[in-house]
Amino acid sequence: MRTSLCDRFGIELPIVGFTPSEHVAAAISRAGGLGVLGCVRFNDAAELDRVLDWMDEHTDGKPYGVDIVMPAKIPEEGSQVDLTKLIPDGHRAFVDKVLRELSVPPLPDDTDERAGVLGWLHSVARSHVDVALKHRISLIANALGSPPPDVIELAHAAGVPVAALAGKAEHAVRHVDNGVDFVVAQGYEAGGHTGEIASMVLVPEIVDAVGSRVPVLAAGGIGSGRQMAAALALGAAGVWMGSFWLATEEYLQTMADSGGMQQALVGATSADTVRTRIYTGKPARLLKTRWTEAWTAPDAPEPLPMPLQNLLVSQAHNRIHASGDPSVVSMPVGQIVGRMDRVRPVADVIAELVSGYEEALARLEKTR
Repeated sequence: MRTSLCDRFGIELPIVGFTPSEHVAAAISRAGGLGVLGCVRFNDAAELDRVLDWMDEHTDGKPYGVDIVMPAKIPEEGSQVDLTKLIPDGHRAFVDKVLRELSVPPLPDDTDERAGVLGWLHSVARSHVDVALKHRISLIANALGSPPPDVIELAHAAGVPVAALAGKAEHAVRHVDNGVDFVVAQGYEAGGHTGEIASMVLVPEIVDAVGSRVPVLAAGGIGSGRQMAAALALGAAGVWMGSFWLATEEYLQTMADSGGMQQALVGATSADTVRTRIYTGKPARLLKTRWTEAWTAPDAPEPLPMPLQNLLVSQAHNRIHASGDPSVVSMPVGQIVGRMDRVRPVADVIAELVSGYEEALARLEKTR
């Protein structure tokens, strides 16, 4: 299983695991992969700094990375108050109505309500970069493609490579031209923000488009050793997995109230996802629930652009999450959710990936 990705980062396995949980990210790194912590949930740079201190101490000296959300073109943005004023009253009324119809209770009085996830804002994401570069990170990945040129320069000056997600070959070429060191070919099957092209088609297209200039990681629809072997056969140097880590025991160590979400995930099939703009304003694949179905009703408004949509629904998501009702979960997840049939430790997931990969190669040998 050793590839150029392993050599570049000094890891045992060509498995990169993206997760919003520091406990999951650390466990992936300790198990021989490269854990990548999603930073978008951190509105406060000081909180991210504390969590990365924890990562430094709990990865046994193994490498880890961070994931930011930052467009290459710096947008104009106002304060949270200014942005909130841009949300139409009709959209607010619709969200309130849906929460009532779904019987989602208000948050308890003693709950510390989080503001909208401001990590979608460029200024906040930039503070994430500044904080991360003070720690021993081995990778900065950007969920929205190439970061701004000065961010790439900052990372390279610190000896940190940069990865960018791509949903088209032309995007991948542009990322490489901008100085990105790794391209993550993210197929249509993936959770969260995705493009229109399936992984089986996308991965070899991007591999051919960038040639030998940079390694390519395959993302979307990967949750078994067989799928890992297929990704490497398509020319990828490794895999990027996100959704699969949601059904791990370590995830609950970070998000203790996620039992309802995990119950919904392990009971879902690969057909139980939907690609929609209701989560952030950009197309993202979510678990299909009564919440997502409500946004398809005739009286549902069109989702707002990023970051207004996230600010609109953020408190609703807090209430939904706290309710613990699996039928109304709002959670990005890929079509691989159909293989997530139980909650288990990260180490067990890694071990099964490795054994499945070896079994796949053994089967191929028998067909020669």
